[in-house]
Amino acid sequence: MIDENEDAFAAFVNTCSWLRNWPRLLPLLLAIASFAGNLTAGEFKVGVGRRIITPNPLLPVSGGLGPSAPAREKQGELMARAVVFQHGETSVAVVSLDLLGFPSVLCNRVRARVPRIPSTNILIGSTHTHSAPDCYGFADGRGGFSGDLKYMELVCVKAAEAVNEAFDGLKPARLKIGTDEAKGKIAYNYYAPDLYDRRMSVIQAIDTADQPIVTLVNYAIHPEVLGSGIGILSPDLIGPLSDRIEERGGGQAIFMNGAQGGMITADNRDLSRPKDAQRGYWHDDRTWDECVRIGNTMADEALRIVKDVPIQENPDLYCGSIDVKFPVDSDLLWAVVISSPLKYPHNPDHSITTQVNVVNIGNSQILTIPGEALPNIGFYLKRKMRGEHNLLFGLTNDAFGYILTKVDFRSFPRYEYVSRTSLGEMTGEILIERSIEFVEKSPKPLAISKP
Repeated sequence: MIDENEDAFAAFVNTCSWLRNWPRLLPLLLAIASFAGNLTAGEFKVGVGRRIITPNPLLPVSGGLGPSAPAREKQGELMARAVVFQHGETSVAVVSLDLLGFPSVLCNRVRARVPRIPSTNILIGSTHTHSAPDCYGFADGRGGFSGDLKYMELVCVKAAEAVNEAFDGLKPARLKIGTDEAKGKIAYNYYAPDLYDRRMSVIQAIDTADQPIVTLVNYAIHPEVLGSGIGILSPDLIGPLSDRIEERGGGQAIFMNGAQGGMITADNRDLSRPKDAQRGYWHDDRTWDECVRIGNTMADEALRIVKDVPIQENPDLYCGSIDVKFPVDSDLLWAVVISSPLKYPHNPDHSITTQVNVVNIGNSQILTIPGEALPNIGFYLKRKMRGEHNLLFGLTNDAFGYILTKVDFRSFPRYEYVSRTSLGEMTGEILIERSIEFVEKSPKPLAISKP
């Protein structure tokens, strides 16, 4: 019986003579096995979508708490821009809206219209332009509210359409990720001119023909060159930033703000016209040309930063989320929560609960912030994050005012406004503690080998 089996095996080997050369074929067999494994895991894909969300007719614009201001004209279009990243079974959507802020109650309406992506994996942020309609439902000072509910619903519909378009357009992609100091007269800190994060991070997805699909720019800045008081509805500097990137072949542009609170603003100072030189105040240049100058400078820097970085093939993708509870000690903000026609979810213990995400994409790590964190919080969180590139998406998943540490809260006159429009003294402490704990428990992004 044994002899018969040996004869049969020998005959099989003679028939399949290539088996006798298996040592030389081993590398090919291993490559085939690796390719099959990658197919099982899924390849990395990216898709983009966008919709115009400019109201027609124009609506009043909001720069913060209080009544909106009438808009007589527009400069540029307000946009909903979306990108979807997918690897295997994991899909993550990032949405950027040209609005002052977009609360979670509206985010959830968008998510409900995108059933193919887990709701916790849909990150929705606002650019924070101060020249767009109110989507909070602020009090108007006359017993009513300033927002237009039909417009808010329109934004939700259009944002969901942009995400679904991005999902439908998914195609194989690779990544380029870079971080560097953005050069030029772009931003400054209104309260302490030199206290701001100059770093810009850029995530660019390219297709199999090396053509950009999307260029995502992450930088901390208030887009308030125009502001809400001059009667113009506009994406502010974000419009020219996006147009320039797209005109120069960067694919679709998306801007996600950073830790721009207290008060990292556009540097539209006219340094030849001091308002109070001793205290560091200047008159501002509130023109569309200045929006174009700053936006174009940012776009050129973004394309420079990402131009020569290594390409990441089939990068990993991870998305996690946690709920974080913040007490609302501010009577002003609690009144917004209680009186808004949007009916904000809130807890019986005078608190609100919001979503915080950690996303790993390639060798970068993203942490979301549900408001406007001051720059010292941003510096600290980035230092504790674990990517080779660490990005903060401010005003994402929620937009609950300024976030500052307890030692800064109401500590000196220039922080009076940011303290008054903060949830409370412990907001920053809670955000830091929960975020770092979340980052430490999340997978570490894979490093890429240096050339």
